[in-house]
Amino acid sequence: MSPLRRWFALAVLALPVLLISIDMTVLGFAVPALTADLDPTATELLWIVDVYSFLLAGLLVLMGNIGDRIGRRRLLVAGAVAFGSASLVAAFATTPEMLIAARALLGLGGATLMPSTLALLRTVFPDATERRLAIAVWAAAFSGGTAIGPVAGGFLLEHFWWGSVFLVNTPVMVALVVGALLLLPESRNPRPGPFDLLSAVLSIAGVLPLVYALKTSAEDGAGLPVVLALATGVALLWTFVRRQRRLAEPLLDLRLFRHRAFTVAVTTNLLSVFALLGLMFFLPQYLMLVLGMSPVVAGLWMVPLAVATVAGALSAPRLARHVQLRWLVGGGMALAAAGLGVGTALGVDGDRAVLVLASVLIGLGVGLAETLTNDVILATAPPERAGAAAAISETAYEFGGAMGTAVLGTVGLTAYAASLGDLPGVPAAARETLGGATEVAAQLPPETAASLLAAAEEAFVVGMDLVLLLAAVLAAYVALQAVVLLRGTRVAAGEPAPAAHAALAHGTVMG
Repeated sequence: MSPLRRWFALAVLALPVLLISIDMTVLGFAVPALTADLDPTATELLWIVDVYSFLLAGLLVLMGNIGDRIGRRRLLVAGAVAFGSASLVAAFATTPEMLIAARALLGLGGATLMPSTLALLRTVFPDATERRLAIAVWAAAFSGGTAIGPVAGGFLLEHFWWGSVFLVNTPVMVALVVGALLLLPESRNPRPGPFDLLSAVLSIAGVLPLVYALKTSAEDGAGLPVVLALATGVALLWTFVRRQRRLAEPLLDLRLFRHRAFTVAVTTNLLSVFALLGLMFFLPQYLMLVLGMSPVVAGLWMVPLAVATVAGALSAPRLARHVQLRWLVGGGMALAAAGLGVGTALGVDGDRAVLVLASVLIGLGVGLAETLTNDVILATAPPERAGAAAAISETAYEFGGAMGTAVLGTVGLTAYAASLGDLPGVPAAARETLGGATEVAAQLPPETAASLLAAAEEAFVVGMDLVLLLAAVLAAYVALQAVVLLRGTRVAAGEPAPAAHAALAHGTVMG
């Protein structure tokens, strides 16, 4: 493949990443409008929001394995068709059930897109130096989508109906299908071995209740359904892991984790997203409900975070030529930890300089670290297992996001409720969320409403500060872990080590 064609191919591979990251942020803006139009029950609304991520997380490992078998380009094209079709159905849904079904199909399509794009980067860019730059652009597209999402969502909802946030997906998917067929090479595992249906069932059946438990705990706390779902998921995944150890051709090649660099990279991705999602759970609410910004203005104030993430990602390839991997990954996460710590100084008044400084530090650090860890994940895996390795990376992202929202979201909301606990006469709805307090205040006399809102905003900032502090400590740990455990790892500074691939192929423990 000529150099020019490779870079055009990268543009095609960046399209689904950009779109999926936009989709992650625009739905939240559309919820009020679609709720007013479709009138879903509370349970139906929960499924509209969550069924996408449930299926995405549950199917990633399976789809990565299928792509290795049938061809990653073929799976990418099929997923793009499914994603585009589901977007049409979602845009013109007339009932909650119809929208839930469309969101489920979107999750299925998304599960084929993410591991396929990352795995195909390995095929399109066999040279390590070019691949690092390609992964940086791929990661930058994801970050760019997070910046575009809030702004685009606010614009679409101000000028069109709520379905427009889904409708924009379809032309992008058409462009992806055409570009994939014209520019992308096919790649697959030449010796995939027999497909184990039971492993596929166990992987899905284990992940789905686990993600359900994590997300539901953020909404309702750790009740009996959450505990049962968590226990079921853990038991099924334990059975799945035991089965993979016994199979000659497993669905999930656990030998990948015998390479220390691969394990550290996956763990870094999971924990960094865990910390970042704690921030992303609170920051939009803080901007809109505490500082009183409109959705579009709040989206614009989140642009520095996304732009800094893009800058961090694009700087990674150049820095990797001169600095050891462990210092780059560790330094990136240390920058993120510093930014999260700076964020605790925002306060109720929201110093804009503090907001920008925190955003820039977090964005630069996460962009730098995650670009290099994704390169490590692809470089240490044998080429025929690229899809499975990419799926593991994406699954780590999904679990990190689900746990970050569930655990840190719960911690912050608990601190919020505790801060309001000493105030007499505060309604229960106002103690649950800042949004609930805003709705309660709208029905009160002006002086009482102002007093309630002031107390609620102060309590919200207390909860957010606690979350930022915990996230900063976690990011600092991840930085230390990278510096210590990636000692001697040079995968990101040169070609993939053949010894690593040979060791994985023969089951030798690397480390």
